[in-house]
Amino acid sequence: MSTTVNFETVDDYNKFNNHETLHPLVSVIDFSKAHQRTGSKMNFNLYCIFLKDVKCGDLKYGRATYDYQKGTLVFVSPGQVLDVENKIDLYQPMGHGLVFHPDLIKGTSLAKTISDYHFFSYHTNEALHLSAKEQQLVLDLFAIIDTELQQSVDKHSKKLIASNIELFFNYCERFYDRQFITRENVNKGILEKFEDLLNNYFSSEKPYSIGLPSVAYCADELHLSANYFGDLIKKETGKTAQEYIQSKIIDVAKERVFDADKSIAQIAYELGFKYPQHFIRLFKQRTGVTPNEYRSLN
Repeated sequence: MSTTVNFETVDDYNKFNNHETLHPLVSVIDFSKAHQRTGSKMNFNLYCIFLKDVKCGDLKYGRATYDYQKGTLVFVSPGQVLDVENKIDLYQPMGHGLVFHPDLIKGTSLAKTISDYHFFSYHTNEALHLSAKEQQLVLDLFAIIDTELQQSVDKHSKKLIASNIELFFNYCERFYDRQFITRENVNKGILEKFEDLLNNYFSSEKPYSIGLPSVAYCADELHLSANYFGDLIKKETGKTAQEYIQSKIIDVAKERVFDADKSIAQIAYELGFKYPQHFIRLFKQRTGVTPNEYRSLN
C-alpha cells in the first residue's frame, strides 16, 4: 500500500527531490539529483509541471491513468493527488520540472489569466506529448527561470519569474493546438461520436429525465474532460461545444415543429426544456422567427 506524501510548500518538494531551496515560492527541478525511490501517492498544494525522461510506473489522477510516455508534460494544480502505481522497486527519477506556490503569482498578470490555461483541468489521459524540438524549448524556458533563481532576490524577481512562467504556458497552448491536429489517431472521430451522442440523446427518453444535454454530460459520455472536449470541438468546428449543442437542438426542433399533432410546448418538453418559453426564445434567436411562425412559413 503506497504512502501519501504531502507537499504544502516548495521547500517540501525540494527536500523530496534533494534540492536546495533558492526561492520559497518557486523551483526548477532536475530529477536526476533526487534519491532513488519507489512509487507513492502525492498530494500537492502547488502548481507542478513535469517533463520526465523515464516512465516510473502508472501515473494516476483519480480513476484515470495518464496517457504517459517519455517526452510527456504533466500538469498538476493545487488540490490534485497523483498516484504512482505498480512501482515497488527502487528507480532513479529523471527529467525536469517546474514547481511554484500559488502565492508566487498573486498580484501579477498571470494570476488573472491562469484559469484560462485549460490544460490544468484536462483529464490525465489528455496529457501533452512533445516533439524533440518542443522538449528542448521547454528546457530552455526552465533554464531561464532557473538562471533568475540564481540571482539575488530584488523588486524585479517576482515579475520576471512570473512573466517567464506565463511565456512557458503560452507555448504549452501552442503545443496543445498542434497536438489537436497531429494526434488524429487519438482524437479522430470525437466529432462524429459527439454527433451520434446527440442524435441518440434526442431519440431517447433522456431529455425528459435529464433535460437539455450539457457540455459536461457530453464530455463525460465521451470520456473527456469538459475543458479538453470544449477546446477540441472549438478547433474542429469553430463553434463552442455549447453552440454546437444548441445548433443541434434547433435542427431537431425544425423537424419536429412540422408535426401538427404536437403543440410547441410538447416539442419543448421532448427536447429537454423545462419551460417552453425558453425553447421559443432560443429558436427565435437562432432562426429569426418563433416555432409557430416557422411552422406556418413552411
